[in-house]
Order: sequence, then structure tokens, then C-alpha cells
Amino acid sequence: MNTTVNHDLRTFVRTTDDEGFARLALADSPRFRVVDLYGPLVEARTRAAVHQTTQANLLESADYRRIDAYQDVPWACALSFEAAQQTLSHPAMSSTIWDRTIGQVWGHTIIGMDGEEHRVHRGLISQAFTRKSLSQWEDTVIRPVIDGLIDRFVERGSVELSREFTLMFPVYIITELLDLPTGDIEKFHTWAAETITVFYDYDRAIAASKALNDYLDPIVDARRDNPGNDMISVLATAELEGKRLSNVDIISFVRLLLPAGGETTFRSTGSLLLGLLRHPEQLAAVTAERQLLSSAMEEGLRWEPPLTSINRIALDDAEIAGTPIAAGTIVECALGVANRDPQRWDNPHEFDIHRIRKPHIAFAWGAHSCLGTHLAKLEMRIAVDTLLDRLPNLRLDPAADPEPVVRGIGLRSPNHLPVLFDA
Repeated sequence: MNTTVNHDLRTFVRTTDDEGFARLALADSPRFRVVDLYGPLVEARTRAAVHQTTQANLLESADYRRIDAYQDVPWACALSFEAAQQTLSHPAMSSTIWDRTIGQVWGHTIIGMDGEEHRVHRGLISQAFTRKSLSQWEDTVIRPVIDGLIDRFVERGSVELSREFTLMFPVYIITELLDLPTGDIEKFHTWAAETITVFYDYDRAIAASKALNDYLDPIVDARRDNPGNDMISVLATAELEGKRLSNVDIISFVRLLLPAGGETTFRSTGSLLLGLLRHPEQLAAVTAERQLLSSAMEEGLRWEPPLTSINRIALDDAEIAGTPIAAGTIVECALGVANRDPQRWDNPHEFDIHRIRKPHIAFAWGAHSCLGTHLAKLEMRIAVDTLLDRLPNLRLDPAADPEPVVRGIGLRSPNHLPVLFDA
């Protein structure tokens, strides 16, 4: 990987054809249903911080993320900030539930580990996310990708940002961080996107998981023998307390990284942009004073987190926000509604970049807080900053049909963001 500004990467991104992948990623599916997420959950939270049922039941709306292995076990839903925070940090609440759900296609990863196993694996994987790595990637990868995408439409005066920008920039960045052949981008990310269909198209997801394994296994072997400074090489050579990651560990993490890292960054950036575009006075403030961008990003993540809920399973009897939880119960942490708790934030449903900043749980909490948070925020900051620099007078297209809205019950964001600007 180059260590200077990568002009070849910018040219590649500007000229490559990614229509096939974009069409698949944004196709109509259960993931993009319009759901009133906050109305029913807010009403339920006024009655209790924890309910002995699922988020979907409280919404009276089917959740596409069916978990057949857990159909006959008790469920609870943590709706307040305090209850969600307690669930994510409680010693009785285990992450091992992931192994029987998305772990079927991603493999055994850090999101499904507890205790010592989690500590060691996180320590090994975090070596690929050091401050030195982030600093290097800003100029060699992130900026060339973002500028290459904007080059495509900067002279046009209009663009649909979801399709042509927010979806695509994390895809190219992750591919480059892994130092994969540019010609493999479409098939590689198609397989990654297909793993998420495990909740409603199991056979397709399993086939995609196997394809990724077969593709990545020889690459990992090659990087062990001849490492570079790409992410796979760092993972292949990482060592902690005499332990190293196996090929299976690395491949499982990469299968997790693509949807969990790429898709959440796409969704976080889209929701942030929609929040700013719906509030032109706040967009103008950020445009004039870029130091406000950090506050805007945190507010966007609080207001519409990309992932609306995550689950834990109780290994022992516990108590969450005063509610007894029996061993074996699956507890959904409703991140979206917890981030709009009026006990923590004034006017929580309003998008307000000037509010007093308090920690939110868009990237979880505690030992399992998102490992890629700093990378995701770096990507978001550069993406929005560059858009504001290169697209003057950025505004929503008033003639857009349909009007852009945040969609989804699990992963959540706009999938349609048409804008105008002065070319």
C-alpha cells in the first residue's frame, strides 16, 4: 500500500463501474422497510424501562431478523438509556448469542466472545486500528476514495448521495485497507452484503460465507509469508501474550468487518447528512465553523444510530433497571430509543448539533464498544467535510420523489438522499 497520497486510487474510484453492487445493496428488501420505530417504543418506555417481550412485539411490526434458534426462550427489551447501558455492561449478560445467529455466516468473532477470550482477541485485532494506522490511512486511502467519488458528480449540480456517495465510500476504503485486487471489489462486497441475508435467505448467505472463506484463505497465507502494512498483514502477524490469530479468526473478522464496518458507516453518514439538510441553519453553521462537525457527528449518531438494537443472553438471573431477568432470557438493547431518553437529553427527538454533549450508545458500551469507532468517525468527518468543501450551497432537492426518510427496523438510514448544489 502506498504511503503518500494515492492518485491512482482516486482515478480508479472515479472511473470504475460499481452499478451492480449498488443495485444489490440498495434493492428493496425487508431491511429498508419504513417503520415508525420511536412512537410505539417511546410510549412503551413511559410504562416501563424494561418489557418482558421483544422490540418487534412492542412495535407491532415483524422484524426480518428471525432467530429460529431462540424461538422458544423468554425475551426482554431494554428501552431506557440506563437499562440499555446496564444490559451492555452487566456481567451476567453474554454476547455468545451471536454465534447462533449471524455467527452462522460470519464465524466465531469478537462480537460473540466473552471474558478472557474476548480480551485477547480484541487486543490482537486492535493492532490493526492504531493511531499510526489511522493517520496513514487518512491520506493514502480515505481522502483519495472520497475525492474520487465526488469527482464523478461534482460538475453535475445534483446527485443522489445514497447511491453515489454514502454507500460506496466505505466499500472502497475497506477494500483498500485489506489491499485486495481492485478487480475483485464487486464480487467481494457482493458476497459480504449477501451474508446479512441469513435472517431471510439462509442458503444464499451460507453460500456467500463459503465463497468469502475460499477467496480469503490463500490471501491470508500469502500475507503471513510476505506481510505488508495492510490490515490483513497486521492481523496475520499480530501477537499478544504468545497468542496469534488463525486463518479462521482473520477470515471471520473480515466477514464481520465488511457489513458491520462498511454498512454502519454508510448508514451513519446518510442519517447525519439528512439531519443537517433538514436543518439548513445547522448545516450553515457547520459549513462556516468546521469545528462544529464533531458535535454534529455525535448528534447524528445519537439521533439515528445505524444499528437500532443489539442482543445479549442472560447466563444467570439478573436485574436490569429494577426488573428481574431470568437466566436464559434474551435481552434486546433498543439503542435507538435509548438514545432518545428524555431522562438524559432535553427534546431528545430533535436533531440539534448545539445540545450539550453526553455519551450515547450508538456504538454500544463497555467491553464490547465498537472496535472501529475511531475509523468510522474519521471516515465520516472527512466525507462530510469534503462534501461541504466541494459542493457549495448543498441542499435537499425540493422536487425529490419520494421524500428522503430514515428507514429500517434493524439497520437504519435513508436509502435515497437527492440533493442539489452549485456546480
